Amino acid sequence: MVSTLSSKLSLEEFLQLPETKPASEYVDGKIYQKPMAQGKHSIIQTELSSAINQIGKSKKLALALTELRCTFAGRSLVPDITVFEWSHIPTDENGEIANRFESYPDWTIEILSPDQFPNRVINKIILCINQGTKLGWFIDNNDKSVMVFQPNQLPSVKYDNDKLPVLDVLTNWQIRAADIFSWLKVN
Repeated sequence: MVSTLSSKLSLEEFLQLPETKPASEYVDGKIYQKPMAQGKHSIIQTELSSAINQIGKSKKLALALTELRCTFAGRSLVPDITVFEWSHIPTDENGEIANRFESYPDWTIEILSPDQFPNRVINKIILCINQGTKLGWFIDNNDKSVMVFQPNQLPSVKYDNDKLPVLDVLTNWQIRAADIFSWLKVN
């Protein structure tokens, strides 16, 4: 079950707290602890981020990171997968990837866990889209669907052999809803 911690902390006070496992998020003045990932969630998260990086990282087009805290617009979210176009990856003074990401991702991906409230997860995607995120996916392995969010468009739901939209920088890469759910089969 996703727990809500009742507290009247500011975002700055929240960010001073020690990290929790699983991660806690700060949305609209409330703190929510994410559920611990289970098998189906974990394999989709691992395989999808790996697939994105196989194309995006090698050509320095995009980078997928799992469970990365993104703090922006008075909120601090930890999407299951965040994808940043290469030119948007924050760096430190040494040219290395920054520890703190104080921006919205270019692409946010959430995978519904059994004890999560779907609308709360969808709201996180909408918050990102409203700030400038180009693409959001809401993956539901129960009905094998991917709900797609894009700016200035109604959400669409993709199943089976439906092609899923990806970031423009990954134009040569195609993935279908069925590809994602094929990773659930281990035999």
